[in-house]
Amino acid sequence: MNPTPECGRGPLIVIAPGALTHEQTAREITERALRARGLAGEPVFPASADEMHRLIRSAGAATGSGAHTEAAPAATAETGANTTAGAKPGTDAGTRAEVEAATGAAVEQDANAVAMVAIVVPGPEGAPPHWGAGVIRVDFGPCPPDPSPEVVAHIRGRGLDGLRFAVESWYHRRFHPAATHAYGDHPEQRAELRMPEGDGPFPVAVLVHGGYWRSRWAADLMDAAATDLTARGHATWNIEYRRPDEHGWAATTADVATALSAVATIPEVRRLDLERVVVLGHSAGAQLALRAAADAATDPRAGAAPAPGPALTAAPHPGSPAVAPTPTPAPARARAAARVRPALAVALAGVLDLPLGDRRWLSEGAVSSALGGRHDALPDVYAAASPTHRLPLGVPQLVVCCTGDDPDLLEMSRAHAARASATADHVTVIEGPGDHFDVIDPATPVWRRICASITLPPAPAR
Repeated sequence: MNPTPECGRGPLIVIAPGALTHEQTAREITERALRARGLAGEPVFPASADEMHRLIRSAGAATGSGAHTEAAPAATAETGANTTAGAKPGTDAGTRAEVEAATGAAVEQDANAVAMVAIVVPGPEGAPPHWGAGVIRVDFGPCPPDPSPEVVAHIRGRGLDGLRFAVESWYHRRFHPAATHAYGDHPEQRAELRMPEGDGPFPVAVLVHGGYWRSRWAADLMDAAATDLTARGHATWNIEYRRPDEHGWAATTADVATALSAVATIPEVRRLDLERVVVLGHSAGAQLALRAAADAATDPRAGAAPAPGPALTAAPHPGSPAVAPTPTPAPARARAAARVRPALAVALAGVLDLPLGDRRWLSEGAVSSALGGRHDALPDVYAAASPTHRLPLGVPQLVVCCTGDDPDLLEMSRAHAARASATADHVTVIEGPGDHFDVIDPATPVWRRICASITLPPAPAR
């Protein structure tokens, strides 16, 4: 559903001196990632940090970006799913042509009006005080998030494979741009909206990414699924949220609940059919999605964001300092009272039984790290958060897992579906060949089966 773009020129990819011990592997990763999207290009390796900064600033000048780009406001205009972002007014066409000719890279603009000119990997000297243009920043190791308004995405802690994720992020921002809406004051309290062409009203797909609740994994994991669902006629609401390794468990659950309800408050709401909302969560995101759906089904105000709990109760990852949770602002709490009740909740390779996940020490203790302690010490927290232990959820469920996935997750999905089927909940199960990420990959057969199963009938006329 996501055709290869006609333009085959990829992004400017700049890797600072000292970031690598050998260039070949990085070249191979970027070449494969670009080729998979029908793009051409290769990374640039400047000889010094000063040369790297000059290259980025020159690329910024090619799009009319100043040295101190201001943050783009939260989008309020309705964004079509097939809109292609072009250069800013005032672009120096000559400079742009020179940069593109010198690097073989495309210099494009992000959908939110920050000039997105490059994928950049800083070196040991770190990031500059000002980038001089919009960048997708990649740090191979753990580090705090970059708050600069010029950083349109920050991929951190994913090793060299972060280059592949960065190319994917650039591709989706370039060819399938989204409108970003803030639902709170923290930079991670945001959601990306993609709208099909037309007047609607369109069914809404809310996407909740996974990553075992760790901050190195972010909403870009769901970009491909979001763009494909938009092409199929869904408005997609791909949410980011504060993760518990940096903000605590209460902030995470509050954010997901608030983000779910915030879709009812955006200017585009007249084009949305809020009676046909499906929430899809992948991996750890499935736990968050089904928990939010259960809260919305059982209590109209249960998802209103409470004050986040204490700061970190578990040690952060190296390089990620303990950060006190940002209070959820009063306007967000008020908006959350206007509940959005999902008509369907979809678990994609979900971590659905949290006590079991804790006992089996999934992903090196990810469950207890996220929730703030082991199950025997926090039984009430686990009971409130574990979808299997919340049954019946009061909402129809689609439970999906591939037979080549982690066997613990496959067992959880099967056990959850069996237990849910014994309640009043309506449950559909999809299994098939594939791995953990096939369930969010639009190129796979299992994804096509998922899409066929989440088509919701129009709401009856009132």
